[in-house]
Amino acid sequence: MSPANIDDASGPLDAGAARPLTRKEIRAREKSLNTGGQGTVPEQAYETGHDVPPLPDEPPSVPAPTVPEAPVAEPVTAAQPVPAAPQAPPSIQEALPDEADHQDDAHDAYAEPALVGHQYAADTQYADHAHHTGGYDYPDHGQEYGEAAHHDVHHPTHYEAHHDGGTHHEFLPGSSAAQVVAKPSKKVRRRRRLLALFLTLAVFVTAVAVGAQFLKPLLGTDKPSDFPGPGSGEVQVTVDNGEGTRSVAADLESKGVVANADTFLQAFAASGGVLSPGDYTFKAQMKNSDAVNVLLGQDKTKVIYFALSAGLRVGESLQAISEGSGVSVQDLQALSDQPQQFGLPANAKNLEGYLAPGEHRFPLGTPAKDILQALVKITVDELVSQGISDPAKQYEAVIVASIVQAEGGQAEYGDVAGAIYNRLKPNDQTNGFLQVDSAVTYGLGTKSYNFTDEQRQDSSNPYNTYANPGLPPGPIGSPGKTAIDAAARPKTNDYLYWVTINLDTKETKFSRTLAEHNTYVEQYNAWCMANVGRCA
Repeated sequence: MSPANIDDASGPLDAGAARPLTRKEIRAREKSLNTGGQGTVPEQAYETGHDVPPLPDEPPSVPAPTVPEAPVAEPVTAAQPVPAAPQAPPSIQEALPDEADHQDDAHDAYAEPALVGHQYAADTQYADHAHHTGGYDYPDHGQEYGEAAHHDVHHPTHYEAHHDGGTHHEFLPGSSAAQVVAKPSKKVRRRRRLLALFLTLAVFVTAVAVGAQFLKPLLGTDKPSDFPGPGSGEVQVTVDNGEGTRSVAADLESKGVVANADTFLQAFAASGGVLSPGDYTFKAQMKNSDAVNVLLGQDKTKVIYFALSAGLRVGESLQAISEGSGVSVQDLQALSDQPQQFGLPANAKNLEGYLAPGEHRFPLGTPAKDILQALVKITVDELVSQGISDPAKQYEAVIVASIVQAEGGQAEYGDVAGAIYNRLKPNDQTNGFLQVDSAVTYGLGTKSYNFTDEQRQDSSNPYNTYANPGLPPGPIGSPGKTAIDAAARPKTNDYLYWVTINLDTKETKFSRTLAEHNTYVEQYNAWCMANVGRCA
C-alpha cells in the first residue's frame, strides 16, 4: 500500500498489520460490530479498488428500489482492469444517514486536503443510498465500486454539498408534486386586452389634448377671431402706394387694431372694396367690420376721404377732393394753378396728370396744400422708382402715360407706349404726328370722340395731335401706376397704329400701315353700331 493511502495514523494498530488504523476504519469496524458485519466494505476494496462493477448506462425503471445488502467483495487479481468512472457524477438528493459522522468526515477532509480522496473513499455513508442526476434511485454499489468509484463520483458532490459557503442545500420536489396554476379563460384574456387598448387610447387622447394646449401659443391658434369693439384711443396706420391688403392686415394686427389678420382679410374681401394708399386713423381693438369701414372711407366723420379714378382730368379730381375734405374747389384750383410750388417743371400749367388716382384718407383738419402735395408725391415716387428723376423728363413721361391711359386697354399699355414713341420718330406713315382722338377731345373740353373734320384740322387747339406734331403741351388726365410704368419702360415694337375695337373687353388691334389700321377701324365701327350709344 502506498503511503498516500494512509488516512490517519492516530488510531490503534490493525491486527496483523504494521500501521495504526484510521478514524474511518475505526468507525467502519464499529458499524460492522453493531450491524453484525453487514454493510461493511472489505479491506481489499479500499486498498485495491478492484472488483468494482461498472455503473449502468440507464437508470433502473423501478420506482423505489430498496437498498440491498452490500455483497462482500471477493478478492480480485491484479490483472483485472479498473473500471472507468462515470462521465456525469450522480447527485445526492436525500439526507444521508449518520449526519454527525458525515459532517465530521467533511470537517476532517477540509482540515486535511491532502487526504481528501481517500477519506471519502473509506467513508461508508455512500453505501446507504445513491441517486442519479435525473432523479432516479439506484441500489448502493459503494461496497463494490471501490476506491476509484467513490473518489471520482461521490467526492465532488459531497464536498460541494457541505462546504459551499457554509450552506446546506435542499432539493425541490419532483414535477409530480408541483402545483398546477389554472390559465385564464379566453373571455378574461379578451377583456384584459380590451381594457389595455382602452387605457392606451385614453392616454394617447389625453396626451394630444395636453400637447395641443401647449402648442397653441406657439402656432398662434389661440388668437381671438375678432375684438368686441368699438375700441379706444387712436392708432395711425399708413398704407403705402402699391401695398397689398395682407401687408396692411399684418400691420393692423401688430399694432393691436384688429385681433386676427386672417379674419380681417376675410371681412375686407367680403366688402368688395379696393385698398387705397393714404394715412388712416383707427382705434385700438376694433371690430373687423369697423376697421374695414375706415379703410373704405365709410367712416367719413373720422377722416378726410375721397377717391380718384384713373383718367380723371384735373377739374374732376379737384371736385372729388373738395367733397371729401370740405375745402372749396376755388381754393384747390388756386393751388393747382401754381404747380411749381409742388416741384413741377416751368412748362407745367397746373397739376394735371399728377393727382394720383386711388382712395385717399387724411386726418381731419389736414391743410389743402398738404393733401395735394401728398397726391403729387405718389406720382413722382412712382416715376423715380422707374428710373426717371429729372423733372422735365418726368413731365414728358406723364404726358405719354396720360395718353396711354386714355387710349389703350390695360393689357396693351406697353405696346401703346411703344407705338406712341414710334410715331414721334421720323417715318413715312405719320410724319411725326400722334393723331390721337383723346388729345383732340381734351383740347375741345369734351369726352366724345365724335368730332368734325374741321375740328380735326384746327391747329389752334394745342392738343390737336392731327394738326400739331409731337406731344401735346401737357397731360390729358391722371394716369395710373400701370400707365406710368408703361410710359417709363415702353415695349419695343414697330407698330404705328392701334385701335380698341371692343370697349367692354378693351381689345386693341395694332398695325404697321394705315391700310391695315383702316380694316380694324371698320371692326370698331361695327361694334359701335351693335352697341348704340356706347361710342358717343
